[in-house]
Amino acid sequence: MSEAKLVVKADDITAGYLPGINILNGCTLEAYEGELIGIIGPNGAGKSTLLKALFGLVNIREGSVTLDGEDVTNAATDQLVRKGVGFVPQTNNVFPSLSIEENLQMGLFLKPKEFATRIEEMWRLFPMLAERRKQRAGSLSGGERQSVAMARALMMDPKVLLLDEPSAGLSPVRQDETFIRTRQINKTGVTIIMVEQNARRCLQICDRAYVLDQGRNAYDGPGRELANDPKVIELYLGTLAADVEKKAASG
Repeated sequence: MSEAKLVVKADDITAGYLPGINILNGCTLEAYEGELIGIIGPNGAGKSTLLKALFGLVNIREGSVTLDGEDVTNAATDQLVRKGVGFVPQTNNVFPSLSIEENLQMGLFLKPKEFATRIEEMWRLFPMLAERRKQRAGSLSGGERQSVAMARALMMDPKVLLLDEPSAGLSPVRQDETFIRTRQINKTGVTIIMVEQNARRCLQICDRAYVLDQGRNAYDGPGRELANDPKVIELYLGTLAADVEKKAASG
């Protein structure tokens, strides 16, 4: 790993939404070129907050974020998009009144001249979307909307893709499709940092993972090693699996 290029580094991040209240309390993360990084942990651990801090949506009070060695701490989101960072939020991630094709067009508003080339690439990656390109995004299922949101973020050909709980609210079959698609995108060379509630599945597909607890790093290491670590299993995986099952039952 020492020869690989460090793409994203979050160093000792302290951040939060309200003055004087920190959600992140000294979080650190590294993502190398071509890696798939997972972020797991119990509810309220700060997983999504870390992702939003990387994308300039949460104010970082202490610490720093670098992209390819350049300090981008608290940079504006449009600047980060221009520099090659894509972000797919968990909810409200499509324009429901627009067609699939129009949603993807919105993803390339900064580089409209590249639309024809990039859209063909998305149709190859998401053939289901190509077949229904004129359909309104608001009429799609949750899994299909997730595909539209991913495709829109990929229109700018990002070097880094941030995914916030991509499998949330999806059926087991759709969850599997989402994880497979995420790995396919990663194999095209895109570095992915993914927050995920389905901890076991996330650890199975990611190269490395970080376990957060109360806004701090609790564990980190190769995904499959963490999946088999007795302490991680005892403290986190059982609880996280129960949380996911409870959400699925209530949904």
